Amino acid sequence: MTKADLVEQVAQAIGPGITKKDCAAVVDGFLNAIRQALADGRHIEIRGFGTFKVRHRRSRVARNPRTGDPVRVEARAVPVFKPSKNFRSQVARELQATPAETL
Repeated sequence: MTKADLVEQVAQAIGPGITKKDCAAVVDGFLNAIRQALADGRHIEIRGFGTFKVRHRRSRVARNPRTGDPVRVEARAVPVFKPSKNFRSQVARELQATPAETL
């Protein structure tokens, strides 16, 4: 699913009276709010959906898969998403209800 698909679905869910351009502005605003909060070091919790956080990874020594030489990977912060229990169970139910050959 692309951002355009997401805008389309949100516009359909809201119904008549909102243009796709307005809906795209809302989706962009939502995504920018999440991006800015994570950049500020805060986490976002959306009940029934999940939590966005920034996780700090330590530096480590990895290996170049082509040459096998050790490569130092610096410490970094990465954004992570942890789905809620309700969200995970809903996805599991939907996948069980869908025949495997249509996936």
